[in-house]
Amino acid sequence: VQLQAYGGGLVQAGGSLRLSCAASGISFSYAGMGWFRQAPGKEREFVAAIDWPGPITYYADSVKGRFTISRDNAKSAAYLQMNSLKPEDTAVYYCAARYNGVSSDDSTYPFWGQGTQVTVSS
Repeated sequence: VQLQAYGGGLVQAGGSLRLSCAASGISFSYAGMGWFRQAPGKEREFVAAIDWPGPITYYADSVKGRFTISRDNAKSAAYLQMNSLKPEDTAVYYCAARYNGVSSDDSTYPFWGQGTQVTVSS
């Protein structure tokens, strides 16, 4: 299983970024996908998740209304559209996959990407 997250970068506060996660070696249509982030000196935290079928989406309160998670099963890819970015969104963002639904608990995801850095300047 390989998950590759990309699309991070440096953006000013109020700007937007779109993260992508390309998956291989996994039955993507049966997988729940999650995005997590880890800021310097902090624990990794849940950002958003998307289940299938539905799709059904879940968000952390801190990003609700600003971030949108989506997926394209034909491309085995998940996305995180991030709008109205704030300096506190600065972190390394990770995509993760699991079977049997989704969860905000990162310990329940067996498959992880390498992370992509998002830096939001004020």
